[in-house]
Amino acid sequence: MKIAFPVKDDVGIESVVYNHFGSAPAFVIVDPETSAAVTVSNGDQHHAHGACNPMRALDNQQVDAVVVGGIGAGALAGLNRMGIKVHRSLAATVGENLALFAAGGLPIIGPHGSCGGHDKDGGCAH
Repeated sequence: MKIAFPVKDDVGIESVVYNHFGSAPAFVIVDPETSAAVTVSNGDQHHAHGACNPMRALDNQQVDAVVVGGIGAGALAGLNRMGIKVHRSLAATVGENLALFAAGGLPIIGPHGSCGGHDKDGGCAH
């Protein structure tokens, strides 16, 4: 299993989870079974609002889940169509969220939980 976390600054599992999937500068992708982590740049960071291409953003990395503070409806639907579940981040760092994920403590984001836009810092503007 591989889990993607949008981040602003890459410091591995100590990275702080970014507030919004589509505008994150990078993604830390972790295999929780091996603790292996790689970072990829967001290849779709500067897309038009509502036109996020999740696979371009993830640099075509195959992931099973995404953990994020917020996500737009289009990116959420695109990930879900590919069988990728999107979970709400409830802690600050990738590592803290990995522990919550392993314990089943991160809720899945449904269509009504997506963002309505971006604020000036790239976070969700619900």
